[in-house]
Amino acid sequence: MRSLCLLLASLVLTAHAELKLPAIIGDNMVLQQKQANPLWGWDAPGTEVTVTFADQTKTAKADAAGKWTVKLDALPANAKPATITIKGSSTRELKNVLVGEVWVCSGQSNMGFNLGGTWDADLDIAEAKHPLIRLISVPQVGTQEIQDDFKGQWEECSPANAGQFTAVGYHFGRVLHEILGVPVGLIDNAWGGSACEAWVKRDVLENDPRFASIIAKWKQTEATFTQAAFDKQLADHKAKVDAWALARKEALKAGKSIPANPPRAPQNPLTGQHRPGNLYAGVLHPTIGYGIKGAIWYQGESNASRAKEYRELFPFMIEHWRKEWQQGDFPFYWVQLADFKPYQTEPGDSDWAELREAQTLSMSKLPQTGQCVITDLGEANDIHPKNKRDVAERLARWALVNDYGQKLPWRSPELKAAKFDGGKARLTFDHAPSGLRTVDMDEPQGFAICGEDKKWVWAKASIIGGSKKGTNQIEVSSPAVPQPVAVRYAWSDNPVCNVFSAEGLPVTPFRTDDFPMITDPANPNSAEAQNAKRAEELKKLMEARKRAGKK
Repeated sequence: MRSLCLLLASLVLTAHAELKLPAIIGDNMVLQQKQANPLWGWDAPGTEVTVTFADQTKTAKADAAGKWTVKLDALPANAKPATITIKGSSTRELKNVLVGEVWVCSGQSNMGFNLGGTWDADLDIAEAKHPLIRLISVPQVGTQEIQDDFKGQWEECSPANAGQFTAVGYHFGRVLHEILGVPVGLIDNAWGGSACEAWVKRDVLENDPRFASIIAKWKQTEATFTQAAFDKQLADHKAKVDAWALARKEALKAGKSIPANPPRAPQNPLTGQHRPGNLYAGVLHPTIGYGIKGAIWYQGESNASRAKEYRELFPFMIEHWRKEWQQGDFPFYWVQLADFKPYQTEPGDSDWAELREAQTLSMSKLPQTGQCVITDLGEANDIHPKNKRDVAERLARWALVNDYGQKLPWRSPELKAAKFDGGKARLTFDHAPSGLRTVDMDEPQGFAICGEDKKWVWAKASIIGGSKKGTNQIEVSSPAVPQPVAVRYAWSDNPVCNVFSAEGLPVTPFRTDDFPMITDPANPNSAEAQNAKRAEELKKLMEARKRAGKK
């Protein structure tokens, strides 16, 4: 059967013999410097394809499915536009090609958040005259069918297109370009609301028992989904939108306040950004193999309620990408979740804090990874904070130091050790070479402490020796907890916290305890466990009513 399919494919390609290239390989692209770069495309099976660029010529033969691949030798950065000539059954010339640094910009809506929506967008867009920065965006296609191409093209960065590009990606690339003085290529494939599992190949997830619950949930969704039911949802939504539009029109006539935004359209779960494998197949796969330096990532909000699971899922995804790309352990840097949602007046548990912890733990599990902390940059009433420049510049510090040899402050302070003695906790921090300091208030804020009873209270904290002495230790205590056993810092959805390194990077949220997580389904107090308990009770109640009715 397979041989028949290949034969049919061969006949189709032969009948329409024409050299074809994927969108990721085209005019205006940037090739990654100092490494061999694959180029590929399609032609009639058996066709010999010749690629010429920068005094080198590579050849390949299209296989039975029509695909060919060559690998260009490593080249130094080059800001002078050049042409790549590709000859097969027809000839293509790729113009305005540069050599520099290439980064993938991925994640959910905070990575997808475009430059036009940020603070100072008017100035940033007006300044975005960077012809040596090249941009390409991958359309949002959610599917289980592996895609080899997408609709898009590389463009020179300019005020005309920068406003629609990812703000974090743009500013990250701008900093690298300005400091390194080389061309930069940015690939944006972010999709708002996307779940981590959607970025992993479906069968890879299915073959790992750690993620059985994810697959089981989705198999149930897939089994019960019907197009007729979804069409009804669409019809109901249209009626609601029509009613909203009428109410808005009447409000405008009467000079009254306009109703809130129109109701959101229902989403087909089978083609959305949550289904396992959907974004790997539809968004990521068409770019896999293109020469890159690394990836930056801003995601986690959609997985916050499953933070315990994210401890395994997130590093698994990174390893998966690296295996697929076949470029070794390329750099992978991410943004820790920002502060968001109402302030917690009392210390306690938080799923967002647990997700941040999962992100932090991933650094110790995998090489060439890093995280920028932004608990000072969020907005309580907006899950999409508009200050993306500072976020991007903190990410850029990781790359500049670890990948480009720059000497800069780059990593947020992290808890190194905690010692409990005399009714106090003494905390020692790594990555604070010039010591710790506070902002806004002299006394450190955001610390909570508890005893054996696990009842958390806000604690008094002080930098040992004072914030001007360059020390990296903090003492924490509370008269309400004479024998403390655990300390937490910035442990809430929207923490009030103010401790930074002397260089200006916020201390990483942490806890010294290993108490049960509220996102662990095995914890009887977790939201998932409570929901399952209520579902079981409801099921028993319905069964009891059914039996009573029969009697």
